[in-house]
Amino acid sequence: MIEFEHVSKTFSHTGGAKLLGAHVRERLQRREREVFYALKDVSFRVEPGHSMAIIGGNGAGKSTLLSLVAGLSRPNEGRVTVDGKVAALLELGSGFHPDLTGRENVALNASMLGLSRKRTEESFESIVEFSGIGDFIEEPIRTYSSGMIMRLAFSVAVNVNPDILIIDEVLAVGDQAFQAKCFEKIFGFKRAGKTLLFVSHSPQLVRDLCDQAVWLHHGKAMMVGTAEEVLTAYSASSV
Repeated sequence: MIEFEHVSKTFSHTGGAKLLGAHVRERLQRREREVFYALKDVSFRVEPGHSMAIIGGNGAGKSTLLSLVAGLSRPNEGRVTVDGKVAALLELGSGFHPDLTGRENVALNASMLGLSRKRTEESFESIVEFSGIGDFIEEPIRTYSSGMIMRLAFSVAVNVNPDILIIDEVLAVGDQAFQAKCFEKIFGFKRAGKTLLFVSHSPQLVRDLCDQAVWLHHGKAMMVGTAEEVLTAYSASSV
């Protein structure tokens, strides 16, 4: 279950790079920093086993919302409740170290997602087989293409058997055969009663994968409802 109750997330405008003296003067003068609302008073609920799409234009607050669900940041106001093990596919390659091999990164990433060393070892062959990167698993991640990184990251995420899977557009990377493989895995994930939180600019993917949606615009929730209702309202809007 995922629940947002009147959630706001703010960031301070820094005004660009400053010398140390400028920072000291600003502190001494107690000047208030300008605040930017990435999310403002957002409320919605996703029941277990349901799939929700987060839609909206660039800068709407979609990635900020996902980072709150993933536990990468905290709200400034309101409450975020997440009940279950979360696996997140956010920025491509996040959580991977470029100088470590694929094998080493699998162990590191799996541990960050809460998998024990024993369980990681048991799942290792399945992770590598699904990713399809073969002998490159022994090479440093910096030698991988963006598609290979995505394939390995997705494979780790789905093999830790999370209760909640978060996907932020990364499936746009990679060949069609692997994308089909990913979607087959996601549909199996849904059939197993797991929860999906999905960001996409593709209306058809939203319809295929999600039964609910929230439409964000400049950090505000413009509408929460069924995927079809929200998509219709979003496509008809001029904002």
